[in-house]
Amino acid sequence: MKRSESGFTLIELLVAMAIGALIAGAATMTMFQVINVTKSSNDRMTVIRQVQNAGYWISRDALMAEHVIVDDDPETADFLSILWTEWDEGGNKFSIYHLVPYSFEDVAEEIAKIKRTHWIDAVVSEQTLVAQYICYNPDDPDNTTKASYDSPVLTMRIAASLGEAEETREYRIYRRPNF
Repeated sequence: MKRSESGFTLIELLVAMAIGALIAGAATMTMFQVINVTKSSNDRMTVIRQVQNAGYWISRDALMAEHVIVDDDPETADFLSILWTEWDEGGNKFSIYHLVPYSFEDVAEEIAKIKRTHWIDAVVSEQTLVAQYICYNPDDPDNTTKASYDSPVLTMRIAASLGEAEETREYRIYRRPNF
Protein backbone atom coordinates (compact mmCIF):
# COMPACT_ATOMS: atom_id res chain seq x y z
CA MET A 1 0.00 0.00 0.00
CA LYS A 2 1.34 3.38 -0.92
CA ARG A 3 1.74 6.05 1.68
CA SER A 4 -0.31 8.54 -0.29
CA GLU A 5 -3.47 6.37 -0.30
CA SER A 6 -6.06 7.46 2.22
CA GLY A 7 -8.75 5.38 3.92
CA PHE A 8 -9.93 4.01 7.23
CA THR A 9 -8.26 1.29 9.19
CA LEU A 10 -10.19 -1.67 10.51
CA ILE A 11 -9.95 -0.32 14.07
CA GLU A 12 -11.40 3.04 13.04
CA LEU A 13 -14.34 1.30 11.34
CA LEU A 14 -15.01 -0.89 14.40
CA VAL A 15 -14.95 2.15 16.72
CA ALA A 16 -17.33 4.06 14.41
CA MET A 17 -19.72 1.08 14.26
CA ALA A 18 -19.65 0.72 18.07
CA ILE A 19 -20.47 4.42 18.54
CA GLY A 20 -23.29 4.13 15.95
CA ALA A 21 -24.70 1.07 17.76
CA LEU A 22 -24.68 2.92 21.09
CA ILE A 23 -26.48 5.91 19.57
CA ALA A 24 -29.06 3.65 17.88
CA GLY A 25 -29.63 1.73 21.15
CA ALA A 26 -30.09 4.93 23.13
CA ALA A 27 -32.53 6.29 20.53
CA THR A 28 -34.53 3.03 20.57
CA MET A 29 -34.74 3.03 24.39
CA THR A 30 -35.81 6.68 24.40
CA MET A 31 -38.58 6.02 21.89
CA PHE A 32 -39.75 2.97 23.85
CA GLN A 33 -39.84 5.04 27.05
CA VAL A 34 -41.77 7.89 25.40
CA ILE A 35 -44.38 5.48 24.02
CA ASN A 36 -44.86 3.73 27.40
CA VAL A 37 -45.06 6.98 29.37
CA THR A 38 -47.60 8.37 26.90
CA LYS A 39 -49.79 5.25 27.22
CA SER A 40 -49.59 5.33 31.03
CA SER A 41 -50.41 9.03 31.06
CA ASN A 42 -53.36 8.53 28.70
CA ASP A 43 -54.72 5.67 30.83
CA ARG A 44 -54.38 7.78 33.98
CA MET A 45 -56.20 10.74 32.43
CA THR A 46 -58.92 8.43 31.12
CA VAL A 47 -59.73 6.91 34.53
CA ILE A 48 -59.67 10.34 36.21
CA ARG A 49 -62.09 11.68 33.59
CA GLN A 50 -64.42 8.68 33.93
CA VAL A 51 -64.60 9.06 37.73
CA GLN A 52 -65.23 12.80 37.39
CA ASN A 53 -67.93 12.24 34.78
CA ALA A 54 -69.78 9.71 36.96
CA GLY A 55 -69.49 12.08 39.93
CA TYR A 56 -70.86 14.97 37.87
CA TRP A 57 -73.96 13.16 36.61
CA ILE A 58 -74.84 11.54 39.93
CA SER A 59 -74.28 14.81 41.83
CA ARG A 60 -76.38 16.72 39.32
CA ASP A 61 -79.35 14.41 39.81
CA ALA A 62 -78.90 13.90 43.56
CA LEU A 63 -79.07 17.64 44.23
CA MET A 64 -82.68 17.60 42.97
CA ALA A 65 -83.63 14.36 44.73
CA GLU A 66 -86.72 13.99 46.82
CA HIS A 67 -86.10 10.26 47.16
CA VAL A 68 -82.91 8.23 46.77
CA ILE A 69 -82.92 4.44 46.61
CA VAL A 70 -79.63 2.58 46.90
CA ASP A 71 -79.59 -1.08 45.93
CA ASP A 72 -76.23 -2.84 46.28
CA ASP A 73 -77.68 -6.23 45.35
CA PRO A 74 -75.51 -7.53 42.45
CA GLU A 75 -78.51 -9.36 41.01
CA THR A 76 -80.38 -6.07 40.51
CA ALA A 77 -79.59 -3.99 37.44
CA ASP A 78 -80.08 -0.56 39.05
CA PHE A 79 -77.67 0.24 41.89
CA LEU A 80 -78.98 3.78 42.44
CA SER A 81 -82.33 5.44 41.68
CA ILE A 82 -83.07 9.13 42.13
CA LEU A 83 -86.61 10.58 42.05
CA TRP A 84 -87.87 14.16 42.07
CA THR A 85 -90.84 16.34 41.08
CA GLU A 86 -90.41 19.52 39.04
CA TRP A 87 -90.97 22.88 40.68
CA ASP A 88 -91.94 26.12 39.01
CA GLU A 89 -90.32 29.50 39.66
CA GLY A 90 -92.88 30.31 42.37
CA GLY A 91 -91.95 27.21 44.39
CA ASN A 92 -95.03 25.20 43.39
CA LYS A 93 -94.72 21.56 42.42
CA PHE A 94 -95.59 20.57 38.89
CA SER A 95 -97.07 17.18 38.27
CA ILE A 96 -94.01 16.13 36.26
CA TYR A 97 -92.15 13.25 37.87
CA HIS A 98 -88.57 12.29 37.14
CA LEU A 99 -86.95 8.92 37.81
CA VAL A 100 -83.26 8.41 37.08
CA PRO A 101 -81.89 4.92 37.68
CA TYR A 102 -78.15 4.29 37.35
CA SER A 103 -77.06 0.79 36.40
CA PHE A 104 -73.91 -1.23 35.77
CA GLU A 105 -73.73 -2.66 32.25
CA ASP A 106 -71.35 -4.85 30.27
CA VAL A 107 -69.64 -6.19 33.38
CA ALA A 108 -66.49 -8.06 32.33
CA GLU A 109 -63.62 -9.02 34.62
CA GLU A 110 -64.80 -6.67 37.39
CA ILE A 111 -64.93 -3.66 35.02
CA ALA A 112 -68.27 -2.16 33.99
CA LYS A 113 -69.97 0.83 32.42
CA ILE A 114 -72.42 3.08 34.26
CA LYS A 115 -75.57 3.92 32.34
CA ARG A 116 -78.11 6.60 33.27
CA THR A 117 -81.74 6.33 32.13
CA HIS A 118 -83.94 9.41 32.61
CA TRP A 119 -87.68 8.71 32.84
CA ILE A 120 -90.11 11.62 32.73
CA ASP A 121 -93.69 10.70 33.70
CA ALA A 122 -93.02 6.97 33.04
CA VAL A 123 -91.56 7.59 29.56
CA VAL A 124 -87.87 7.17 28.77
CA SER A 125 -86.55 10.62 27.92
CA GLU A 126 -82.87 9.78 27.42
CA GLN A 127 -80.22 7.17 28.06
CA THR A 128 -76.65 8.22 28.69
CA LEU A 129 -73.41 6.29 28.99
CA VAL A 130 -72.00 8.04 32.05
CA ALA A 131 -68.65 6.29 32.53
CA GLN A 132 -66.53 3.34 31.45
CA TYR A 133 -63.75 1.33 33.14
CA ILE A 134 -65.64 1.46 36.45
CA CYS A 135 -64.59 -1.10 39.09
CA TYR A 136 -67.47 -3.36 40.02
CA ASN A 137 -66.78 -6.29 42.30
CA PRO A 138 -69.48 -6.87 44.93
CA ASP A 139 -67.26 -9.47 46.62
CA ASP A 140 -64.49 -6.91 47.27
CA PRO A 141 -66.01 -3.86 48.99
CA ASP A 142 -62.68 -2.02 49.03
CA ASN A 143 -62.32 -2.14 45.25
CA THR A 144 -65.80 -1.46 43.91
CA THR A 145 -68.07 1.43 43.09
CA LYS A 146 -70.83 1.72 45.67
CA ALA A 147 -73.38 4.10 47.12
CA SER A 148 -75.02 4.66 50.48
CA TYR A 149 -77.75 7.05 51.51
CA ASP A 150 -78.38 8.55 54.92
CA SER A 151 -80.92 11.34 54.38
CA PRO A 152 -80.07 13.99 53.23
CA VAL A 153 -76.54 12.79 52.25
CA LEU A 154 -75.76 10.47 49.34
CA THR A 155 -72.24 9.07 49.60
CA MET A 156 -70.73 7.66 46.41
CA ARG A 157 -67.43 5.85 46.16
CA ILE A 158 -66.45 5.66 42.50
CA ALA A 159 -63.45 3.60 41.40
CA ALA A 160 -62.07 3.18 37.89
CA SER A 161 -59.24 1.11 36.46
CA LEU A 162 -57.56 0.92 33.05
CA GLY A 163 -54.28 -0.90 32.55
CA GLU A 164 -52.03 0.08 35.46
CA ALA A 165 -53.95 3.30 36.18
CA GLU A 166 -56.50 3.41 39.01
CA GLU A 167 -58.53 6.24 40.50
CA THR A 168 -60.97 6.30 43.42
CA ARG A 169 -62.96 9.27 44.68
CA GLU A 170 -65.63 9.66 47.29
CA TYR A 171 -68.45 12.14 46.82
CA ARG A 172 -70.83 13.38 49.53
CA ILE A 173 -73.85 14.97 47.95
CA TYR A 174 -76.37 16.89 50.06
CA ARG A 175 -79.86 17.31 48.63
CA ARG A 176 -81.05 20.83 48.05
CA PRO A 177 -83.62 21.79 50.66
CA ASN A 178 -87.19 22.10 49.38
CA PHE A 179 -88.62 25.48 50.29
